[in-house]
Amino acid sequence: MDLNGTVAVVTGGGGGIGSALGRRFASEGARAIVLVDVDGDAAARAAREIGDVARGVQCDASDATAIAALVDDVEAREGPIDLFCANAGIARGLDIAASDGEWNDVWRVNVMSTVVAARTLVPRWVERGGGYLLVTASAAGLLTALGDAAYSATKHAAVGLAEWIAITYGDRGVRVSCLCPQGVRTNMVFGPGTDGKVGAEQVRRLGVIEPEDVAEAVVAGLRDERFLILPHPEVARYFQAKAADHDRWLGALRKVQRELV
Repeated sequence: MDLNGTVAVVTGGGGGIGSALGRRFASEGARAIVLVDVDGDAAARAAREIGDVARGVQCDASDATAIAALVDDVEAREGPIDLFCANAGIARGLDIAASDGEWNDVWRVNVMSTVVAARTLVPRWVERGGGYLLVTASAAGLLTALGDAAYSATKHAAVGLAEWIAITYGDRGVRVSCLCPQGVRTNMVFGPGTDGKVGAEQVRRLGVIEPEDVAEAVVAGLRDERFLILPHPEVARYFQAKAADHDRWLGALRKVQRELV
C-alpha cells in the first residue's frame, strides 16, 4: 500500500502507537488523517501536532452507532477511507477472578471495536474494490501476556478475527495486516500503576522500543502488504518455538513468571 494521497483513520489515536502512526502517515503524504480517541482532548492535541492534514475526534471505538456515524462523517468530509487502523486497546491486569463486567470492558475495546468498524467498512470496500484494515493486536495475541488473562485472551481473539477477515474478504479487495508489537514505551507499559506488574515487567525485560519504531515497521508492512507486522523480530522466533513444542514453551513461561513474581 502506498500511503501517499490516502485517507486514514486511527483509533486510539490520542497518544502512544496511535499518534505515532498519524505522524508517520503524514510524513508519507497521506491526504487526511483522522485520530479517534475516547479522550477527545488527547486526539485534538495529537492532530494539532501533525498539522492541517489531521483532525482529532472524540469517539468510543467500541460503540457501533458512534463508529458508523464516524465513518459517514469522515467519508463526507475527507473522502472514502482507504486505511482504517483498529488500534484502540486496553490492559487491566485481570485474572480469572475478575468480574464479568471487567472482562466485558476489555473484550469490548480489544475485539468488538474491530468488529463494529469492519461491519461498517468492509461492505463499502468490497463495493469499491479495495480497502485496508490494520488491526493492532499484540505479541500477546501470538504468545501470551503474563499477569493478564483478559488481555491475552482478547488479543488472541483479535489475531483470529484479523485472520478471518483476511481469508473471507481477501479475494474481494480487502487487505488486512495484524500488528503484533511486544514492549513499547507507552502508558500501557510505563504508565501509572504499572510498576511491579508482572506483564509490564515481562515486556520491559524483553526490550522496549519507541512508538515511532512501531510506526516505521507499520509503513514497511503496509507497503509489502504483509499480514503479520512484527516490530520486534524475535517475536517470530518465539512464535515458532511455541508451535514446535507447546509444552516446553509453557514450561519456559512458567519459569519466567516464577522469576518475576
